[in-house]
This record gives sequence, C-alpha cells and structure tokens, in this order.
Amino acid sequence: MSAAPLALSVLDLVPVRTGQTSAQAVTASLATADAADRLGYRRYWFAEHHNMPAVASTTPPVLVAAAAARTSRIRLGSGGVMLPNHSPLVVAEQFAALEAIAPGRIDLGIGRAPGSDPVITQLLRQSGTTSDVDRFPDNIRDILALSSPEGASLRFTSGQEYAVRATPAATAAPEVWLLGSSDYSAQLAASMGLPYVFANHFSGDGLERALDLYRSQFRPASEGEIPRTFLTANVVVADTDAEARALALPQLRMMARLRGGRPLTALETVEQAYAAEAADRLAAPLESWAAQRWFIGTPDAVAERLREFATRWQVDEVMISPVAAARDSDAMDAAPSRLRTLELLAPAA
Repeated sequence: MSAAPLALSVLDLVPVRTGQTSAQAVTASLATADAADRLGYRRYWFAEHHNMPAVASTTPPVLVAAAAARTSRIRLGSGGVMLPNHSPLVVAEQFAALEAIAPGRIDLGIGRAPGSDPVITQLLRQSGTTSDVDRFPDNIRDILALSSPEGASLRFTSGQEYAVRATPAATAAPEVWLLGSSDYSAQLAASMGLPYVFANHFSGDGLERALDLYRSQFRPASEGEIPRTFLTANVVVADTDAEARALALPQLRMMARLRGGRPLTALETVEQAYAAEAADRLAAPLESWAAQRWFIGTPDAVAERLREFATRWQVDEVMISPVAAARDSDAMDAAPSRLRTLELLAPAA
C-alpha cells in the first residue's frame, strides 16, 4: 500500500465540441491548465492525436510552451509524444528548449502508438529510418543522451567524433517517462530504468500484468533509482450523480464511435448527445463498462474511488482525464464542466 497521500494530475486531449474552433478549444484548455496550477495538481500533460475532429492536441510541445507561460508551479509535459512520428533530435531539442523556458517543470512522456489512422500515420512518418517502430528503444536512448547537459557524440568511420547537443548550454534535462498499455512498453521501461505510465484511461486491459512486469523486471539506470509509475483515468465530477452521468454521455458516445469504427465527429454537447442517444442508443452497450472503469459521480464518492484505485495498484499519483462535456449554453472558449471537475477534486490533489 502506498504510504504517500494521493496526488492528482491532469491529462488533456484539448477536446473540440460541435461548432467550436481550434482556437477556442485551446483557449479553454489553457484556462484549465491555469486552474490546475492554482488548485495544486501535480502535473498537466497534453496528448498527441492527429486528424480527429474532437481532439486539438496535435502538438504537445507547442501547448506545453503556451501553458508554461501562464503557470508557475505545476509540472508540464506530453502524454505523450508519439516518437515514431518524429526525429529523436527534434524531440530532444523541443523539450530541452521547454526545460530552459520552465526549468525543473518539464516531463517528456513518450509513446510508441501512432496517435491516428493508417493514412495519417504514413504522412507523419515520411522521415526515413527515424520513423521505424523497431528502432523505438534506440530512439529513446538517443533522446536521453541528446537532452543531457553532456550531449552525445557521433563517431565516423575515420575515427573522428562529432558532438551533438539538444541545446548549446543545458544545465538540466526534462524527465523522461515511457507511456503504454502493453507488456512491451512495461518491459522496455523496466529494462531502461525509466518511470512508466499505464494508459488506463484508454482501455485498462492488461493493467495488472503490465505493472507486475515493470516492477519485477526494473533495472535502475543509476544507484538508488526505484520503479515509479502512475495510472490514468477518465473522470467526471459534478454536484450530483445525475449531472455527472449527463456530462459523461458525449465522451461515452465518442468512445462507442471509436470502438465501432464509425465516422468521428466533434464532441457533442450534453443536449445533443441526449437527443441522439434517444434515437440510436449508441452508448448503451458501454454504460456498464464505463460505470466500472470510469470515475463518475460526486466529489466525495469519486475521491474515495480514486484513493481505492491508487491503493489497489500501489501508486501515489493518478492522472485524471477530465472528460465532462459542455452544455449548449456554455461559452465556446471555456470548459466550465471540466474546470468544475478539477475544482471539486482539488482537496484530494
């Protein structure tokens, strides 16, 4: 059992509702990051997804930089950068620059999944061998070396060495986390001595095995290091259970579209979702599943479930994805229901 009090963090996909522009969605998310900083949350991470009408978090480094400019305490990072889409040197340079902007507050969460459909994946990976998924472990090692103050070196066949650094005069490096939801990611994090995050908000299947593999196979990269991990979770909190369930319905319908291979849309408002659900019952098959795996309800009830969840899996931190949807009357550049979730859970953070 974890001896430390439960800490809460936030994962943001920058949701886009019907009729909302990307600019309005980003404005709402930056206000949410500002609130998380003020309310005592430990970290705030932006995901990387591409070509999805309901998600505007395509470029985590840009969003982290914007959030860094308006926060002072909270750790900021990616949840995560999908490494096969990018050159390791570019990722190292971006996050080294972020570390210079917000020293001691930057997390580089790295994932192996594409973050989109096969067509977009091919467009993202038109960068040669750096996009080879089989090189994923080597690319992580490159980022670790390039981001360090010491940098890395290339050795040519002539024997000459060439120094490479992500920034010319770094004094510290971002903290690197490995993200995943499979045995592979857990074992790789363990073998490299990296902290690990299981993407429980996405599925939850295989959680026990992944954590067992990570903890049992962990090999510290330096003396004194121990396995570190936390979990993600979809969360909706409101003043009443009925309101929380209503705010969760649009995201649940989006999940049903993803699982069923249906065309994706911008996120429905609560009113739009209820009207559509009465006709197509799209989310009905997932209601019992969400009741068990998501955290939906009033503040005390959800806080208690989160503490039990953390104790069950022996973690002292849970990263919540606040998936409460908007209502028709909400301003387009605000996310009051997501903010309310953070405010109501703040005493637990």
